Amino acid sequence: MKKLALFALAALMLLPLVAQDRRYNLYGVMFYNLENLFDTINTNGTYDLEFSPAGARQWNHEKYWQKQHNMAYAIAQIVTPGTPDGPAIIGVSEIENKSVLDDLVRQPELRSRRYQVVHHDGPDRRGVDVGLLYNPRLFKVLNVTNQRLEKRYFDALGYGDLFNEDFRTRDQLCVTGLLAGDKVTVMVNHWPSRLGGQEASSYLREAAGMMARQTIDSLLRDDPNQGIIFMGDLNDDPQDPSCSRAVGAKRDIKDVTDNHGVYNPWWKILDKGIGTLAYKGGWNLFDQIMMNGHFTRYYDSKEKPQLTFLRAEVLNRELLKTNEGDRQGYPFRTYTGGVFVNGFSDHFPTIIYLAKEVN
Repeated sequence: MKKLALFALAALMLLPLVAQDRRYNLYGVMFYNLENLFDTINTNGTYDLEFSPAGARQWNHEKYWQKQHNMAYAIAQIVTPGTPDGPAIIGVSEIENKSVLDDLVRQPELRSRRYQVVHHDGPDRRGVDVGLLYNPRLFKVLNVTNQRLEKRYFDALGYGDLFNEDFRTRDQLCVTGLLAGDKVTVMVNHWPSRLGGQEASSYLREAAGMMARQTIDSLLRDDPNQGIIFMGDLNDDPQDPSCSRAVGAKRDIKDVTDNHGVYNPWWKILDKGIGTLAYKGGWNLFDQIMMNGHFTRYYDSKEKPQLTFLRAEVLNRELLKTNEGDRQGYPFRTYTGGVFVNGFSDHFPTIIYLAKEVN
């Protein structure tokens, strides 16, 4: 009966939520890799030359503003009757600086939502960072911190001898605030790539996973009752060691027994062959949003006195897909074969929906 009630609630999520004489508010939390949202100014020499008028991509104002329009339009389409103002929170990656996010939220398609921007300038050599957009009518920011991937995380996994002092990657952004009255910390990540091969580079992402795990534990020591949402382009799939072992994320929601447990809903979605990016005819699901037990406690209950996970979705909408050629059905990216094709991103966005009972 509980499962039947849950199915009915999930089926109603595209409508204002009413189930069994109970009313629920719905909140979307989204992640989107914006695929090289760079400005046109070469600010760091060789690493930034590619995305400048003089670079290989001939990145100019016309292309920049078309990219901004495309990304804003894509985000603006992510609405349901239950979330008419779109996602309450959007984590983003592959952005160059705060100014490109300021430009994004000012686009006509998004301006009415009044999204605010949280950004931190990290150490990545290309200048690529992560950021957070949030609707201030739904989410109130209380605190912002950042974590850097340091040697101690490699040491914790026994990889200390592999650590290179010149290594640079994106910092982890942590934003704590109030969503529907619940204290929630959102962690936004973009883990090291698979450059050099998946197996050979796995230790880098495992160390990033260990940093995430230690951050989660530290946050819960400070406030054991808070909700934690962990998201990002992880450059790994849910079953890979960085996610399943270092973070300790669970495939089945029943295995998350307390607030220290982490649930990963994307594991089963990838099992169905659904992913966020394609490579050589296969799908990966790098763009994940996980959550701690705060959001799973009432999953099987019609009562939802606190924010409760409802469902997860890969937003593989038709407008975001390539519709011709040998990449048909793949994400419609900005460049293909070095040619500007005026697309969106090489990743599909992902979203989770949270429900909370109206008093």
